[in-house]
Amino acid sequence: MKIYNTLSAQKENFLPPGSQVRMYVCGVTPYDESHLGHAMFAIVFDAVRRYLIFCGYKVTYVQNITDVEDKIIERANTLGIPARALAEKFANKFFEDMAALNVLKPDIIPYATEEIPKMLEVIKGLIDRGHAYVANGSVYFRVKSMPDYGKLSHRTLDSMKSGARVEPGEEKEFPMDFALWKAAKPGEPSWDSPWGKGRPGWHIECTAMALKYLGEQIDIHGGGQDLIFPHHENEIAQSESFTGKKPFVRYWMHNGLFQLGDVKMSKSLGNIVTIRQVLEKYSADAFRMFILGSHYRNPLTLSEEAIEAAERGAERLRQALANTGKAGSEKLDATTYRQKFIEVMDDDFGTPQAIATLFDLVREINRVNEKGLDTGEARATLKELAGILGLTLEEPEQTADDAAPFIELLISTRKKLREAKQFQLADEIRDKLAEMGITLEDTPQGTVWKRKK
Repeated sequence: MKIYNTLSAQKENFLPPGSQVRMYVCGVTPYDESHLGHAMFAIVFDAVRRYLIFCGYKVTYVQNITDVEDKIIERANTLGIPARALAEKFANKFFEDMAALNVLKPDIIPYATEEIPKMLEVIKGLIDRGHAYVANGSVYFRVKSMPDYGKLSHRTLDSMKSGARVEPGEEKEFPMDFALWKAAKPGEPSWDSPWGKGRPGWHIECTAMALKYLGEQIDIHGGGQDLIFPHHENEIAQSESFTGKKPFVRYWMHNGLFQLGDVKMSKSLGNIVTIRQVLEKYSADAFRMFILGSHYRNPLTLSEEAIEAAERGAERLRQALANTGKAGSEKLDATTYRQKFIEVMDDDFGTPQAIATLFDLVREINRVNEKGLDTGEARATLKELAGILGLTLEEPEQTADDAAPFIELLISTRKKLREAKQFQLADEIRDKLAEMGITLEDTPQGTVWKRKK
């Protein structure tokens, strides 16, 4: 198996120390509904995790929740509620969305505010080793203390310095130094520390949680490409300076970013599409196929046509599973397709080619079914391989909303029957809808319908 390592900028043989794979993926900062960018990283690394498990590795998967951050504090203050309450609300909604997308739940889900003691331990260690310094109640990492700072993003300190700016109130030795601990400000949550009340910087949170739950050296660290710099760059600096061990991460994986047209999706730009909005129209299988139909390192542009095509593709896979063929006759051997699936997934998780292999298998299943041969084992292989990509291939549940146009048509027909004094037929429509769990209510503004609870 080969994985593209952002650190080396090339594909490398995946050679973890043993059968245990320690995997850390940066989670969400929950201050609003989860959007398609969240879905993209979650589905990508869910597929990576599932494939590693399929290959026989024991994976420990950690995904954090950043529940203290500027955006959370700002919105919580606007709403007049505690920051933790706001974060918990949207974190819970995020995991509901993940379940709806058939994303496996992480083995460990640390919340940043519950890991302050570990952060303080790391910060103190960095100060003691000369890698950090205290300034006016805040603590900053001294980037010049790490000679290879910039190795992940492939930048030099001189090039980074030209675009750096120092915020008012910051007392940095060097513009690129970054905050490990931020002195308390009015209206913000704060915790006690040896340097006074304050809160952790964003970067130290993931370092502390990765060290605590996975150890000083981990196998895979994942996240979006927008996290390479400064977040993951700073994680390396903190972690390797604290432990003295290199590498902190053996394989850095970064997924491409979700775009709407030519613009990256961003809450600050107001161009967000939520996961729930998509799942109101399309199945989870279709959306997963849309995401995985592009290689994880490539940017992905939202396209209704592409999701609709994925929906049709998902239905083709489901239909192939439903075609049972003739049991007991000559069997279709799916070994070649299974080997091809493994081959493309071994090449930096080539999910587009893996999906194409599923469709090749489906075509063969359908062809052999027409001859009346046994496709039972082949269909079992199809379901197994699809499951590695997180596809359930189950028929989506039909809801009353799916039938809304037909219900409206029946209501319109009922109205015309009533106007024609055909009350018996009108009542039959109402009664049949009631049997289906749809109640009608005649109001001065017209008839409205709703589902029975």
